[in-house]
This record gives sequence, C-alpha cells and structure tokens, in this order.
Amino acid sequence: MAKIINSAKAAQLIQDGDVVGINGFAFGFGFPESLAKSLGERYQKEGHPKSLTLMFASGCGDGGKSDFGLDHFAQEGMVDKIIAGHIGLAKKLSGFISENKIAAWNFPQGVIAHLFREMAGGKEGIVTHVGLGTFADPRVEGGRMNPLADENLVELVELGGRECLYYKAAPLTVALIRGTTADEAGNLTVDQEGVLLETLHLAAAAKSAGGIVIAQAAHIAKRGTLDPRKVAVPGILVDYIVPAPSEEHRMNAGTVCNPSYTGEVKIPADQVMPAPLDPRKVIAKRCAMELRLGMTVNLGIGVPEGIASAALEEGIHDWMTMTVEAGAVGGIPASGYGLGAAANVEALVGQPNLFDIYDGGGLDIAFLGLAQADAAGNINVSKFKGRMVGCGGFVNISQNTKKVVFCGAFTAGNSRITVDSRGVHIIEDGPHIKFIEQVEQITFSGRYAKSRGQEVLYVTERAVFRLAPGGLELIEIAPLINLETDILGKMAFSPLISRDLKLMDPRIFEDQPMGIADSMGRKEARTC
Repeated sequence: MAKIINSAKAAQLIQDGDVVGINGFAFGFGFPESLAKSLGERYQKEGHPKSLTLMFASGCGDGGKSDFGLDHFAQEGMVDKIIAGHIGLAKKLSGFISENKIAAWNFPQGVIAHLFREMAGGKEGIVTHVGLGTFADPRVEGGRMNPLADENLVELVELGGRECLYYKAAPLTVALIRGTTADEAGNLTVDQEGVLLETLHLAAAAKSAGGIVIAQAAHIAKRGTLDPRKVAVPGILVDYIVPAPSEEHRMNAGTVCNPSYTGEVKIPADQVMPAPLDPRKVIAKRCAMELRLGMTVNLGIGVPEGIASAALEEGIHDWMTMTVEAGAVGGIPASGYGLGAAANVEALVGQPNLFDIYDGGGLDIAFLGLAQADAAGNINVSKFKGRMVGCGGFVNISQNTKKVVFCGAFTAGNSRITVDSRGVHIIEDGPHIKFIEQVEQITFSGRYAKSRGQEVLYVTERAVFRLAPGGLELIEIAPLINLETDILGKMAFSPLISRDLKLMDPRIFEDQPMGIADSMGRKEARTC
C-alpha cells in the first residue's frame, strides 16, 4: 500500500529541472490527466516545479477548448524545453513555442517512441533513416521548431556507406503513465485504455536512468489478483500509483468508455453513417479507388479519415487491414475524439512495435493530409506561419510506405464548393493557395521519395497529381473544372501536365457507391 498516493502528493515529487516523459495520444488516450492537472495546480500555487523538460511522442489536448492535457503545463516558467512528436492539439502550450518562450524540437513520432525503447535499454539514442531530407535532417533544420532551440539534438552519420540520422536520448528523471487497474505492487493493466502506446517502454526508460515512475490508474486491486497476461507494466517499474477520479480518467476527452475500441464489443458496420456528398467525400472516394484486396493501410488525420467511411460504403472495408500508429490493427479507424483508436479492433500492439512495422516497409498504402505542397513534391503538415503543430507519425509513414497518397482540399480557407452528378461547382473558392513555390517546412521530401522510386499521388476535389521525375504532374481533372482558372490560376507554380490528362472517374460524383467491390473483384480474379 506504500505505493498508493494521491495526485497532490505525486505532484510534489517532481522537482525543478526534471526531464519528464509523458504518455498519451491525440485527444487524451492514455494521458494521465489527473497527474497533469495536479502539477498545473501546484505550479499556480507555489511556482514549482519549474524549468521542466517535457518529452512525449503525441501531445494530448482538446484543441484549446479547456485546460486539458498538456495545456496544464502552459504556464510561464514551468517548462523550458520540449522534445515532441506532435503538439498541435495543445493550443496554449504550442502557442508558447510559437512565441519563443519554450525551446522546442520536433522529432518524428515513431522516432520518439523508439527513443523511449532505446533509453529503456540504456542506449544513448537511435540511428535511423527516418527523417532524411525533411526538417529533422540537420542539413535542413535539425528538428528545431523555434530560435530558442539552439542545441544540436540530431546528427548526420554514415553506416555501411548509407546516410542515417542519429537522434540523441534525453535521460528521464520522471515518467508519467496511465493504466486501467493497478494492484498494490504497482502491476498495471491497460485493458480499457483503447491504445497501448509506449507505456511499458516509457516506464522502463525512466527506471534505466534512475528516475521515478508515477502511474495513474482507474482502479486499485489486491496484490496477486490481476491476470498476468493483462499486465502491461510490471510493478518493479512503478514507484507510485495514483487512483484517479472517473472524470479525470475518461478514455479520452470526449468519451467515457467505448468497448469497441478495446475489442470487447463489436458494433455493426452499418452504425457508421455514410458521409454526405461534398468535396471531402469526393476526395475520399477518389482515394478509395487506390485500395486493393489484402492491403495494409494507414489513414492520417482530417480528410484521410473519410476514406474508412468510403470503404465501408463500398463494402470493401474488410478486404484490407486498416492500422493506426497508436497501436490499433484492423477494424474501423475512429475520427474526432476517437482519433488513435479503431472500432472493432482486431489487435492492439505497442506504438514502438507498430512503428517497427511501418519503418520496415510493412504498409502497402497510406493516405495522409495535404496542407501545403510545392513544385518539388514536398509536403508540409508540421509548421505554419511559425505555429508549431508537429509532424506526428507523418514522417515515418510517408517515407516508408510503398505507395503514399496525400489528400486534401485544393485551396484553404472559407469556400463554397458543391458537388453533384455533373461534377464540381466552385461558387466561391478558398482564398489561400496550398500549392506554393516552397513549403514552409519539409515534412515529406519529394526528392527523397524519387530517390527511392516511391509512388506518390496528390488528390484534391478538383485535380489529381503524381510525383514525376520532373516534379508535380497533373494527371486528372474533375468535370466542370477549368484548367486555367480553377487549377493553374490557383497555384504558385506551373506543374507538369500529362499528355494523357484525364477526367476523374464520373462515379466519384454520384451520391451512391461506385461499385469498387465488383471492379476490384474482377481485377483480382484476372490476377490470380
């Protein structure tokens, strides 16, 4: 029982200058909200702990709607440094980075997940190809997100005649993790968390460096009563257990509990309502045409989320295996607050383990966001007008997937664009150009992709491009779209134009399934 303490006492254990590793994903999956809240409250009262360094793979927040997640740390002087994979959902804390109040480095999410694992083994860092040619490459930005970040935390090295990046470890003095049930010895389950993340690796990393591990739990059990097969973190790695009130241990910011995310309940697929026919659905339907039987797939945030719905509507969702980098394999990737989980999930693995599969080329196709693109085929999704969002798993996934499809609206900002069976009607276009001369930050390197012979598409509601040897090439155009005014006139550069420029498939613009299952089945039959 000596390990069980309340959150206020736990907050007193963190000292000025500590290096704190924190678990969590997106809108709060696996995030120790009770611990973070108590730390924020202690700092408000005492001005301590200050000058912290925070390290996390995926930054949790609720988009700035409240003081939730990492925004508890958004207080002047509380944090000096951040090493993160993604932080865009913690609006207040990311604002501190944009204002140059906190030194910040952004590493690919999978790199940080793997760093925790290497740190658990006492390693000094990791050597990987992930990040070459992107902003993480020291020849570009070295992962620095603002001028205050003046240390070199990434080095270019050569192994076996190949260029690699060496990401340096940051030994942890504290790890803040979360699980479902802890026994009196500190053994911790995560069976109702929806994701596994790097919970075990983070705890082991802190212990390896001589630090402490504090685990938030929803329930406390008697020692020796837990099913050992459900224990994700053994008690030898846990120093303190903090029982959390139910309102501070929701599955995520918007969900108390969804048993379909843990595989306990299988929901009927028809509970997922079809999306209305609009520009986003046009993009999703065009992307769905790239799916093939037996593929292993990853879907990114935003517009790519609609592809799961399109696959359901086409009746091909069970012909492939969807994955989510937080650790979900199979099922239907969730959106909104559920981002990171999957309904009807088939398997849950640790985030470092799934990134092993991704980095090793285990994905057949990935659909990722398109925030900015340039003539060289580079993509930026991580930094805009100095505002830090972070790359998340984008770099790992986009660099290592056999085929990658970037998808999003052709322009940005408020617009009025409608779709019907005739095609796309632009009543009022978005005021901001997304296809610019040079992206603000290189999250995906077109040059690196071409050197690997990677197949790359860029799908919008009015045009489809591919990455050609000479740069971005226009290969398809939507019905009713004017090439000069609606495409070339809304780009800051002149793309290559295919000699075989085609109209996008007319089935995309019908408010009904396209019959992909039938056409795909015939194609597969001919192949076999």
